[in-house]
Formats: sequence, C-alpha cells, structure tokens
Amino acid sequence: MFFISKDAPQLNGEIRDKELRVISETGEQLGIMSAKEAQQIADSKGIDLVKIAPQAKPPVVKIMDYSKYRYEQQKREKENRKKQKTVETKEIRLSINIDIGDFNTKVNQARKFLSKGDKLKVSIRLRGREMAHSDLAVANMKRFAGELEEEATIDKKPKLEGRQVLMFMSPKVAK
Repeated sequence: MFFISKDAPQLNGEIRDKELRVISETGEQLGIMSAKEAQQIADSKGIDLVKIAPQAKPPVVKIMDYSKYRYEQQKREKENRKKQKTVETKEIRLSINIDIGDFNTKVNQARKFLSKGDKLKVSIRLRGREMAHSDLAVANMKRFAGELEEEATIDKKPKLEGRQVLMFMSPKVAK
C-alpha cells in the first residue's frame, strides 16, 4: 500500500461531480457525461477514472491506468533530481600575517574548489591586537581575490563583520 498525499487527484468513486468532461486513454474527448457513466466506461476497460482538472467547468477526468501514471511520474522526478547540481560553499581561512608559501597553497586550494563549481567563503579571524589592523586583513583579501580574478567573481567584497573579515566568491561562468 502506498501513501496518497493531500494533493493527489481524485480517483474512481471519490469523484462526486454531477457532470464531467471525459477524455479517453488515447487522448480523444468522449464528451460531457455523468460520473456514473464515466465510471462504467473506465470499469469496462479495467482502468481508473482520474480527475485531472478539478477547477474546470465541468471538471475534466481522464480514463487511465493510475498506478502506471504514478510510476512514470516518480521516475521522471527521480531523473530530474539526478540532473540537479548542488552548489556547496567551501571556506578558506587566511590570517593577517600569512607567508607567501601558505598563501599560494590556499590560492591553489581555492582554484580546485572553483573548478568543481563550488562557491568560496574566504575569512580572516582577527584576534587580540589584530583588531586594530583590520585594514591589513582587507588588503590580504584583495590580494587573494586578485590572484583568482580569472577563475572567480567576487559576490561580496571583503568586509569586517565582528571579529572576522569575510568575502564571498563564485566561479566565473564560461562564455
């Protein structure tokens, strides 16, 4: 037994409307008839009567194999979920007095993240007396962004927020 959500269409005996516009399983219109007549046609073919447009006047129903329809719909949704790419935000932490070797390592790591299509959050945490030199932190961030200007665009410029200087970058879209 499967769970039917609230927004599932009405089936067979659940349809209580007096008049319905009926569509066959091949897609041709059978005309306007009572719910009882439409149900008899569906029963004679051994398939379901499904309300597909309840807001129409009169409501539209289709004669179809509902379980097969649901299966194909779930299959399509699963395929669509597979095709979606989730963009992750990777964080790279720098420091005010970072040396050139460490700086280049961080730049290379950032290039790797950007090539995979991830966004970057670059941060420098200021401790103690470093708070007085937030301008150095912003300068380091600008230097970092300068190194990556061919691979990335800056979404949010370097800015002091509390005890951190933050900058957000995303990969450039290939043209």
